[in-house]
Amino acid sequence: MTGTVTNFSYGAVTPIAAYLMATVGSALGLRCTTRSLRRPHHRGRWLALGSISFGCGIWAMHFTAMIGFDIEGVAVRYDRDQVFVSLAVVIVCVAAGMFLAGYRGRSAVILTLAGIITGNGVVTMQGLGMSAIKIDGSLHYDGTIVILTFVFTLVITTVALWGAVSIHALWSSMGASLIMGVAVTGMHYIGMTALTIRLNGHTTIDESTSNLGFLMVMLAGPLLVLLVATTIVMFDPDMLDAEGDVDWAAHAPRGSGSAHPVR
Repeated sequence: MTGTVTNFSYGAVTPIAAYLMATVGSALGLRCTTRSLRRPHHRGRWLALGSISFGCGIWAMHFTAMIGFDIEGVAVRYDRDQVFVSLAVVIVCVAAGMFLAGYRGRSAVILTLAGIITGNGVVTMQGLGMSAIKIDGSLHYDGTIVILTFVFTLVITTVALWGAVSIHALWSSMGASLIMGVAVTGMHYIGMTALTIRLNGHTTIDESTSNLGFLMVMLAGPLLVLLVATTIVMFDPDMLDAEGDVDWAAHAPRGSGSAHPVR
């Protein structure tokens, strides 16, 4: 028996909230990378903060969107350990991609490799997040849509990394973040169209089990990280410094560690 699935059980609330998570994560990743290039002596710290923020933003996007996921007449639960593993995986892979791009320059080869690493982390996170779902049945995917989603993910993560090392003006990076939010959230919902549910039998929802409550608790940590990272970036002295947002990196040798003098 095939289950009736919806990704919008709360209407437009979850897609909008998921988009905000992706946009905030993208914005923090871009701004932290800009700070890392301006301050080579603290490059590792800024890249680490950007990696964690971007990873948490993507992960929060996925599970915020999953709040709206529902199977008619079926109790949906999640394996807590797999949920945490998915968060660790995406942060590690995003960090690998961002550190590679941040230290090795903006060459096409480096950005493509970094994009592949990061994209695989995003896809693996989504796969682990979906495999964490526990129902009285099984999940099946359309292979063609999965492949298209994978390719799309590699492209948008590569573009995100290019933006991180190339776009330094404040308003340009904010605009890029809005576009990245659409792309990342769209990737999730496109991927979800590949899903079909096959139920083992008729299952009624256990009203004592709150899927919403579980996901909200799981999201609390990453949301706190995003809030702290936002505060750090907002109060950074260079944040609204017009001179600091000049694309000085365009005049630096590609792949070099040269940076604008720290004031």
